[in-house]
Amino acid sequence: MRLQHTLGRTPYYVVAGGLAIMFLVPLVWTTVASVSPHSATAQQVGYGLGNYRTLWDYDAGLLQYLWNSTFVSVLTVALTLGLSLLGGYAFGRFRFLGRDVLFLLIIAILMVPYVTLLVPLWVLFGDLGLRNSLFGLSLVLTLYQLPFAMFMMRISFEAVPKEIEESALVDGCGTFGVLRRIMVRAVWPGMLTVGLFAFLHGWNDFIAPLFLINDSATYPLPLAIATLRQQTMGAVDFGATQAGVVVMALPCLFLFLVLQRYYVRGFMSGALKG
Repeated sequence: MRLQHTLGRTPYYVVAGGLAIMFLVPLVWTTVASVSPHSATAQQVGYGLGNYRTLWDYDAGLLQYLWNSTFVSVLTVALTLGLSLLGGYAFGRFRFLGRDVLFLLIIAILMVPYVTLLVPLWVLFGDLGLRNSLFGLSLVLTLYQLPFAMFMMRISFEAVPKEIEESALVDGCGTFGVLRRIMVRAVWPGMLTVGLFAFLHGWNDFIAPLFLINDSATYPLPLAIATLRQQTMGAVDFGATQAGVVVMALPCLFLFLVLQRYYVRGFMSGALKG
C-alpha cells in the first residue's frame, strides 16, 4: 500500500521537483557568477569577493543603500498593514450604503497601469515637497499595495465566525477593542501574507524610485545597482551587478522561507471562506 501510494504521487514529485529546479537554477547561477573571475570585473583572477567589495564601496556605500531600502520597505509594510486592517475590518464586518461599490472602486486601481499613476503623483509630490523623499516613495508603494491588501484582509475577516465578535460585544468590549483583542489574533495569517507582499514590493520596486528619487544618497538598493552596472565607455560591470542581485535576494528568500507556512495559511483562509 505504501509503494502504491508513493507511485501514485510520483507525478506530483516530478512536477514539484522540476519547478524547484527551474526557479533555483537562475539564483545559483547568479551566486556563482558573482564570485567567478571575469576580465571586465573587479574579480579578474580566481574566485573571490572582489565584486562584493566594489558593491560595498560604490558611491554612498552599500550600507546606506541597504538602510534606504529597509526604511522604505518597513514603512510600506506598516502603512499597508495599518490601512488594510482598518479598511478590511470595515468592509468585512459592517454594512453601509455603497460598501460594495466603494470596494470595487478600490480593487479597480489594480486595473490601472502602474506607470500611468506615477506621472500625476510626481507632479503632486513636487507641490507637497515629498519628491526625492523616502517617505514619499513609501506612500506611492503603499498606494499600489492597498487594493490587494484590502481584498486579503476583507476575506480574512469574513472567514472569522461572527459569534466570536458578538460574544465580545455582549461582554462589553467596544468595536476597536474587539478588533485589537480578538480579531487581530484571528486574522494574523492574512496580515502576514499582506505584510510579506508589501515588503517584497517595497524592497524590489525599481520604477517608482526611478521617477521620484534623484539624489544618489537616497537611492534604494535596486536603483543603486542599476546605476552601478553602467560603467565608463558603455561597459557593464556584470560581476558587481550579480553581487547586487544576490544581496537583494537574500532578505526576500529568508523571509519567505521563515513565513511560508503562514503565507499559505493566509491564502487558504480566504479560499475556504469562498
